[in-house]
Amino acid sequence: MRPAKSSTTSWCAAAIVAVMTVSGGLVAAQSAPDGENGRYSMTPIPEGVLRLDTRTGTVSTCTKNGAGWACYAVPDERSALDAEIGRLQAEVEKLKGQIAAGPTVSGKIDEALPKSDSLKKGEPKVAEGDRKLEIPLPSDQDLDRAMSFLEKAWRRLIDMANRVQRDVSGKI
Repeated sequence: MRPAKSSTTSWCAAAIVAVMTVSGGLVAAQSAPDGENGRYSMTPIPEGVLRLDTRTGTVSTCTKNGAGWACYAVPDERSALDAEIGRLQAEVEKLKGQIAAGPTVSGKIDEALPKSDSLKKGEPKVAEGDRKLEIPLPSDQDLDRAMSFLEKAWRRLIDMANRVQRDVSGKI
């Protein structure tokens, strides 16, 4: 009876190994994401699906429209920063090359700048020691206009004071 018992045991062991092999293959098939040999990992979002390319690391949003599904790459901040850093480094190298080549503008000019104010027009050139401040005097017509203005203002002030005095004395 021993040989019969061992053949039954070996048959059961073979069946268990076969079942485990088949079930292990099913578990492996279920755990792998859909796509090209598990290349993409999908995560549902309210607008559609977020797709991660496990080989390149690119993230895309996939949405369904009238024509079908469309996936658009999500802007990667890191790649934008790397591009800007590269552009700035190239600009720095270019500027270093220009500095090393020597200045194109010496910063000096051949002739001296004029010492007069360009905003003032028609000033006669006077030697440093002869500078005088000249104020033109008003004409007789300008004085007459100023005096007439002051007379009118004084008369209005006196008239106003008289009216206030009459109003105050009448109400008391």
